[in-house]
Amino acid sequence: MVNPGVTAATAAAAAAAQARKASGAIVHVEPDYFVEIVGKSRSSLVVFAKGGFLSKKNYYLTSYKGLFFYTASGNELHFSGDTELIRVKSIWVP
Repeated sequence: MVNPGVTAATAAAAAAAQARKASGAIVHVEPDYFVEIVGKSRSSLVVFAKGGFLSKKNYYLTSYKGLFFYTASGNELHFSGDTELIRVKSIWVP
């Protein structure tokens, strides 16, 4: 007899592995370097979310030259005026 809990856990693990493959490389950088990367291109797009359970953090995600860059900061980051910011409910990084 097949255990439904084991089957569901196996399916969830497979889905997570596939998500990691689909997302490509995600590079975690320090907040100061993230701001520097965003400043390297005109009209950058930055996705951000506020979250955290015990301590509130700001999470940021952008792409540059085919890679995704991600950071978390206790303080809000400030970008140049031509940076487009999109606030989302959450950011999930595998």
